[in-house]
Amino acid sequence: MKAFIIATVTVKDPKKFQQYAEKSKSTFDIAGAEILLKGSYQGTLTGQASHQSAAIITFKDQATLERWYQSKEYQELISLRDQAADITITQYSIPSMSN
Repeated sequence: MKAFIIATVTVKDPKKFQQYAEKSKSTFDIAGAEILLKGSYQGTLTGQASHQSAAIITFKDQATLERWYQSKEYQELISLRDQAADITITQYSIPSMSN
């Protein structure tokens, strides 16, 4: 069952965020993940939001997603991530549609 994360982002330090974005992309590549889309916040239709942008990254399955997050390569980026931006990462699975 495929899995994905949604990351909502408010940048605190643009230079550090650029470094984080480049380094995290390499961890996605190692995990076989794909950046499905990235977008800038344009407004709220319902509810509340305070982030500037969002990204959706897909993974083969939930186990691969969790291995990516726990990997040495990604864990080494957490300090940089926290300096660079306020980021919320949520994880989801895509149920199979078989009958």
